[in-house]
Amino acid sequence: MLGRIIAISLVSAIVLLAVLLQTTTPAAIGPLGILIVFILLYVSVLGVLTFLLFGLSKIVARVSSPVVKQPIQPLTLGRAYYYSSVISLAPVMFIGMQSVGEVSFYDVLLVVIFVVIACVYIAKRTN
Repeated sequence: MLGRIIAISLVSAIVLLAVLLQTTTPAAIGPLGILIVFILLYVSVLGVLTFLLFGLSKIVARVSSPVVKQPIQPLTLGRAYYYSSVISLAPVMFIGMQSVGEVSFYDVLLVVIFVVIACVYIAKRTN
């Protein structure tokens, strides 16, 4: 059920984002429209990253099973969703920071530290 919800929201967000980007300009759409564009971008990246993490974890588990004595357990779709919900915020943050000003090395470092800390927190809470 979670997979269907993520897939439907992914397709809907991509279609709505394409329509908004083709039919409006930033000056015409206003602040609320720009917020909607950022939300749709987040949902799009979230869906793609969830399925990517889920698929890659299954591939890694299959490839490593003959090599490792204790096989690696693949991520469940729920855990992949948790991780991707944090990781997919990073591109949206970078776009937002770039629109306000220049993104420097320290800005990138702060976002990476935020994502790492959040992923460690998710790993601790979901075990």
